[in-house]
Amino acid sequence: MDLRALTGDDPRDVLRALRGALHGAGPALAIGMVGTAPAQVPAGTAVVVTTSGSTGVPKSVVLSRDALISSAMATADRVGSGAWLLALPTSYVAGLQVLVRALVADREPAILAGRFTPEAFAAAATMMTSSRGGERVPMYTSLVPAQLTRLLDAAETDTTVRAAVRSFETILVGGQALAVATLERAQALGARVVRTYGSTETSGGCVYDGRALRGVSVRVSDGEVQIAGPTLADGYLGEDDRTAAAFTIDPDGTRWYRTGDAGLIEGDLLRIRGRIDNVIISGGINVSLDRVERAVRTVPGLASAVVVGIDDPRWGEVPVVVAPRGEALRRSESVQFDEARQAVADEVGRHARPARLVLVDELPTLPSGKPDRESIRAGVAGLH
Repeated sequence: MDLRALTGDDPRDVLRALRGALHGAGPALAIGMVGTAPAQVPAGTAVVVTTSGSTGVPKSVVLSRDALISSAMATADRVGSGAWLLALPTSYVAGLQVLVRALVADREPAILAGRFTPEAFAAAATMMTSSRGGERVPMYTSLVPAQLTRLLDAAETDTTVRAAVRSFETILVGGQALAVATLERAQALGARVVRTYGSTETSGGCVYDGRALRGVSVRVSDGEVQIAGPTLADGYLGEDDRTAAAFTIDPDGTRWYRTGDAGLIEGDLLRIRGRIDNVIISGGINVSLDRVERAVRTVPGLASAVVVGIDDPRWGEVPVVVAPRGEALRRSESVQFDEARQAVADEVGRHARPARLVLVDELPTLPSGKPDRESIRAGVAGLH
């Protein structure tokens, strides 16, 4: 079937194209595709979302109409159906799914236009208040932790923002781990927050507050979280080998997505323990620490630097550069830090820029002579 490329910058353009794609009345939609989009995609495709994977290398994920609609219906089954407010970019699956849920519910979504601010969010929430048959229509939205934190900060002094946050039946929060302290702040304010876990390959969040949505199965195999169900993507466009590596099929025919996340199941709750590979999720975006480290090491004085991921209350996790003193002493620490951030911005992207530079007398090493990254990470975390 035909494919139409969009940047995803204008959510109303995406909404119009998505409406046709979901009903099979228009071409499939390609969002954020790098290079020239192919003329044809597999039948049944609704959207191809291009995003960075665990290696930081772009991947184009093929999502069918059935997968997206199954995800939206499973969400409605868990939290209810009503009016949705889009406060996320539609270039990411979480924002895209807000539009899908609204279309499945046969309601026009409210759209927060322009840059996200607590005031803009409150204004959009106030405008969407409505009733049906004399009863208030439940309101829903989806956020990343950094947005929720901004809302909570503003709500401390702004009663309009506070009322807006409380007005939602459910606020889905995903893209990265939500700090317990932030969740407790939200609950104390009266916000009804549900933590979500998923990825583009699962059509967005498919595990809510540790429990899989209807139709979704979760298992942990060799320490890796794997997911099955009707919400899975068809694979990666034009990359058969990559698709075969990420999506495996059991002898009984069950198809599983290998998430690359480490986790365990306690009772009926899934708990994520981080990435199996050297990747963090910062602000909802995968950041390869290996790529950041390679960029940092091009800066004079940081040739032996190590980059580790540290928990951050706003962004979930952030990269931190740890380097031995010596060559570093010959130049200003602030200059080196600025150059490291610029090198990473140029090589990987602004979203991956390190948050700190920490200088130490000596980097701890393993018996092999390689940096002891866990000791380094623990040491930096202890400085906070």
